[in-house]
Amino acid sequence: MTIREEKPVIAALVGLGWWGRKMASLVNAGGAKMHFVRGVDPNPDAATFAAEMGLQYSQDIAEALADPTIEAIVLATPHSLHRDQIARVVAARKHVFCEKPLDLTKAGAQASVDLCRDAGLVLGMGHERRFEPPIAAVLEAAQSHKLGRLLQIEANFSHDKFLVLDPSNWRLKADQAPAGGMTATGIHLTDLSVKLMGPAADVRVVCENLASSIPQGDTMSAHIRFAGGGTAYISATLATPFISRFAVFGTDGWIEVRDKAHVEAPDGWVVTEGWKNQPITVRELPPAEPVRDNLRAFAKAIRGEAGYPITGEDMINNIALLEAIVRSAKSGTLEQV
Repeated sequence: MTIREEKPVIAALVGLGWWGRKMASLVNAGGAKMHFVRGVDPNPDAATFAAEMGLQYSQDIAEALADPTIEAIVLATPHSLHRDQIARVVAARKHVFCEKPLDLTKAGAQASVDLCRDAGLVLGMGHERRFEPPIAAVLEAAQSHKLGRLLQIEANFSHDKFLVLDPSNWRLKADQAPAGGMTATGIHLTDLSVKLMGPAADVRVVCENLASSIPQGDTMSAHIRFAGGGTAYISATLATPFISRFAVFGTDGWIEVRDKAHVEAPDGWVVTEGWKNQPITVRELPPAEPVRDNLRAFAKAIRGEAGYPITGEDMINNIALLEAIVRSAKSGTLEQV
């Protein structure tokens, strides 16, 4: 009988910006089966936050990679850095959790997934939407065929948080965050869509700049067809107050999930369901912390307690779709995935 280790995973957090601080605060509060001991950020101003969290601070990832006590690296860094950073983490024989998107190309995603798989290391992904209780219930209803044959997905994840960012912020660089809000929010919706419907076949995108000076556009919608049949409509806007809605329709029923607040500060969900020969129901669910729960799933996979639920195939299929969405946002035409 194998005795599993119960100690938390010792980790370093690379990137102490907005989202890195969210993760650090959650892990610091407990319940993630993980303990951050080091914070890394090239901006020296981050040293103050690191000290508040009780973290050793460094400006370069090299010190974290050289530390033999650190088992895992959590990357909350710009997308353009992910591939090189993952390769360096794997070379240091450490597990890696990467914020979304994994990459901007299918080839890059494939390379990172293969590196981790071949090295026997866990690769985690910042798709916390899967860990929201009502979304997890949607995935289960689909897997158990309770929804019947899946037909269509309608989803919107939008906000106006970026309108106040300094123009120099990497999130406002069209080459690093292309296609409107796609890499900020839409990537979560496509992750859920390919998980439910399988690999995408093609996509047509409209991406416009209607209400801001955001270089990559502020209003994006994508119509996706899947190789196995079915469609999805995805919208990710950067110039409207927060909304997050995910709805899936099947032959035996449909479920719509609406977030009451951004996942940065969860406030619960409103779930509306319609089932064949039954009245439509509406219920509210209390808040949860899916960001923490995703990190906990990553830690449990490292300890061998459970497989990590987001597979390498899922990651690659999602980035393949993202790459086609970016092409279609530029061309305005139907693009093959």
